[in-house]
Amino acid sequence: MGDGIARHVQAAIAEADVVVCVIDGSVPPTQPDRDAIKLLRRSRKPVIYVANKIDGQSREWGLGEYYELGVGEFVGVSALHGRHMGKLEGAIVKSLPKAVPEEPEVDGEERPLRIALVGRPNAGKSSLFNRLSGDERSLVDDRPGTTRDPVDTEILYKGKKYKVMDTAGIRRKARVERGVEEQSVIRSIRMVNQADVIILMCDITGNIAEQDARLLGLCAERGRAIVVALNKADLVPSEELKAILAEAGHQLHFATWAPIVPISVHSGHGVGNLMRAVDSAGAEMNKRIGTSALNRFFEQVLAHHPPPTKSGKAPRIYYITQTNVRPPTFVGFSSAPDHIAESYRRFVTNQIRKSFGYHAVPLRIFFRGKNRDDDQA
Repeated sequence: MGDGIARHVQAAIAEADVVVCVIDGSVPPTQPDRDAIKLLRRSRKPVIYVANKIDGQSREWGLGEYYELGVGEFVGVSALHGRHMGKLEGAIVKSLPKAVPEEPEVDGEERPLRIALVGRPNAGKSSLFNRLSGDERSLVDDRPGTTRDPVDTEILYKGKKYKVMDTAGIRRKARVERGVEEQSVIRSIRMVNQADVIILMCDITGNIAEQDARLLGLCAERGRAIVVALNKADLVPSEELKAILAEAGHQLHFATWAPIVPISVHSGHGVGNLMRAVDSAGAEMNKRIGTSALNRFFEQVLAHHPPPTKSGKAPRIYYITQTNVRPPTFVGFSSAPDHIAESYRRFVTNQIRKSFGYHAVPLRIFFRGKNRDDDQA
């Protein structure tokens, strides 16, 4: 664990414009403090040394042992009471390099597909993140809860750019501890909202848990494309894999549209298949179906399966159109939208999936009245 943290610290220093080194100013320097200061002096990066827990001028007089380590100056602050925080902010701003104007975006240039890795603790999210990025950007450890803050980076995978976001593992709400873990979960959910495609990481060696289904539902509710990755497939005999995939589909039955891809992050097996599924899901999120094509399709649907009568009314559906993408959203105009059964909405959704190739995205179907006065969501 210590070696992994050290590598991440060195990588962070290499990428930083300014380094802020925070020490506990209320106690003498520890060996880790000495090692950190020694490392930073060799880095040739602008470093701002901050002594925290300095509640008054008298406390600053006790920093002599730190100055003996070769530190030129400390900014004495109290994070608890806000003392000298403005001074610290000013020092950071002064040390930052001059801003370089951003190059204007080229017309028609596509932004990278945004992927969020989501799952329970220790499902292999950080390992997949590192494999895709080709670097140990996310700390990996056998103990759950290693990732606390979301990590994101732009990567180039087989010639295509992606923005990949590694999130903290999300446990059942009842087991989430208040404080750091709670905030980590909140930040992870925010990452879900920012993503185009979610890779839901599950451990194939354990049963698909209720929490996996909850996470799938959360991502679907937020209108994200989803690909389920069953990690550690190399640990399962090939003759058992088919049954395991079937059981996973059963456990996630309410989102049968989400493709399930067995992978091994350790060996790399299946990762190519996973990314092809991600590319397909990203394309589906932005797919538009023309109104004429939709209504030719819908004429066939109505001819064979018109809306059933409900409460003595037989709704008529006049036409259907796609109103949005990300996620794909469709609106059907009807004579009695509030009398269209939920089962018929599901039927229409499944027919659109089957006819137009929506395999990894949640679809939104709304029915509205001719005058849009009594809509049904």
